[in-house]
Amino acid sequence: MSDPNMSEFYRRVDRIQKARARGHGFEAPGVLGRSYYTRPQAQRRGFLGPVLVLLVAVFLLKGLMISQIGRMEYESRVERLLAGAGVERVGGWLMQVDPVSEMVAREVGALLPPMR
Repeated sequence: MSDPNMSEFYRRVDRIQKARARGHGFEAPGVLGRSYYTRPQAQRRGFLGPVLVLLVAVFLLKGLMISQIGRMEYESRVERLLAGAGVERVGGWLMQVDPVSEMVAREVGALLPPMR
């Protein structure tokens, strides 16, 4: 007949060995333990940050172009893109003058002289 205390002991030892195999264990403060040698999990980056940076860059680029070459010349170039086919038409749609890029053009135009 087996001793119930021994079966409980072996269950606990088995649980401790499984936990140790997964990396759990005691680490004294100030020593290089197991966690020092294991690489931490990479954190997942957000999606919203890069999209916002891209939008700001596009509006800034459009505003700079409008302020440097003038609104009429810029609109004529956009019209030529819209008259094209495929990708040019998409580029023309994206590069149309909008209120945000117009505001950026006004602000940048006050800081930089136009390029002629």
